[in-house]
Amino acid sequence: MLDHAARHTGPQKDTIVTDAPATRSPWPALWALVIGFFMILVDSTIVSVAIPHIMTGLDAGINAVIWVTSAYLLAYAVPLLITGRLGDRFGPKPVYLAGLTVFTLASLWCGLADSIEMLILARVVQGLGAALMTPQTMAVIMRTFAPNARGAAMGLWGGVAGLAMLVGPLLGGALVDTLGWEWIFFINVPVGIVGFVLVMRLVPRLPLHAHSFDWLGVVLSAAGLFLLVFGIQEGETYDWGTMPILGVEVPLVGMIVAGVALMVAFVVWQARNPREPLVPLGIFRDRNFSLASIAIATIGFLVTAMSVPIFLYAQGVRGMSPTESALLLIPMALGSGLLSPFTSRFLQARDPRLFTAAGILGMGAAVAWYGLWIQQQVDVWLLLAPSALMGVSSAFVWGPLGIVATRNLDPRLAGAGSGVYNTVRQMGAVIGSAAIAAAMSWRIQTELGGGGEQVSGGAFVADIPAEIADPFAQALGQSLLLPAAVAAIGVVAALCFARPKAPGAAPSAPAAEPAVAAAD
Repeated sequence: MLDHAARHTGPQKDTIVTDAPATRSPWPALWALVIGFFMILVDSTIVSVAIPHIMTGLDAGINAVIWVTSAYLLAYAVPLLITGRLGDRFGPKPVYLAGLTVFTLASLWCGLADSIEMLILARVVQGLGAALMTPQTMAVIMRTFAPNARGAAMGLWGGVAGLAMLVGPLLGGALVDTLGWEWIFFINVPVGIVGFVLVMRLVPRLPLHAHSFDWLGVVLSAAGLFLLVFGIQEGETYDWGTMPILGVEVPLVGMIVAGVALMVAFVVWQARNPREPLVPLGIFRDRNFSLASIAIATIGFLVTAMSVPIFLYAQGVRGMSPTESALLLIPMALGSGLLSPFTSRFLQARDPRLFTAAGILGMGAAVAWYGLWIQQQVDVWLLLAPSALMGVSSAFVWGPLGIVATRNLDPRLAGAGSGVYNTVRQMGAVIGSAAIAAAMSWRIQTELGGGGEQVSGGAFVADIPAEIADPFAQALGQSLLLPAAVAAIGVVAALCFARPKAPGAAPSAPAAEPAVAAAD
């Protein structure tokens, strides 16, 4: 049984740890891993609420402080393809623990940073730690839960995402108001220590699959994605002309074109690699995996892009404190956190197309609703309505998309599948972060004229002057229409999902792999 479960297709040889104990429940291990996954998600949302105070405390402009998020997301996204394979080769447990250690130490560094440049560098290291951790959580679900039991596990995964949406802004607001923005990073240190101990005790070792590593693929994907994102984010700042890099004027449009060309070269290389490619393109023959990957990329774009304009509006235009602005997200987080476990179970064996498409459509509509009401400067507490729509809608998206993506994948491709799925999600988030920065800069300069350059370049503080509050709100609301429009791509992808197999049909994926040791 073990030998069959651990055998991996391809040129590599498998290494199997022996002396397996009796089968144990996979739930304690998943709960232990979820703590770190929760911390990663909280760290993404907790920064958004602190952006105005980081700008003031480190004397940084919008474009600079957006890189606090973009650098993290970029460092998070690029290594995911290989970190998923590292989990296959060395086991999810040791790779996860290494990532958790890096993430926790980098969080301490972030809190101690005394310049925006130092904070961005620390966030890069933090992103690398997150990249090591994230694929292992989904890989453990794929490898330890039987296909017909993954709905509950993915429901927990989606519920954690919803809870993080609540805890991140609320905790961030309270910490910023009482102790300072630095503590949004310091808080990760004790959580990281607790998570490390629990993973050491509760997570089993799984069969190992040796892999060769496609270093050329790593270089092509990393360079291509970096050039693409950097060019998009800085384009509006330099009026899509040239920018000085190490004393050389570099055309930003050319940088974007080069990034696209490198990503195309990466895909071609993956198809022709005679050994083991970084991305086994065969997994894209699974229609649902391919479409779910497209859909989750649009969700990554939407969720990342929406938060910065909303918090800048609430704090800068309406004068709310970080804690007060975070309260606007309570309906969103409660709706997602409470409903996700039930929706994932409900859709486990049902046709997910209409439900998931409706969820993505609802998320896009909620962001558009935010954009329209921000421009009208309605009573700020009316923004709780689109927040509620966002929460209910997302409950039909996060977990169900994970179920659709993994339903037909062989558990022996857990690392590769998880790496690709999370990579495209983070690529969507990275591009969303860069795109919303460009969109905000464009609309601010259009609405404010010459004053827009001053605001986006660094004169922005926590409170926007009354004389420019209305055009500034107009600009922020208009920028939110971009992620709302992108959601349409995800709706189309969800509508094209294949129907699940009829009850009683033979499963297309092998059963879950048993653990091979209780703990290290």
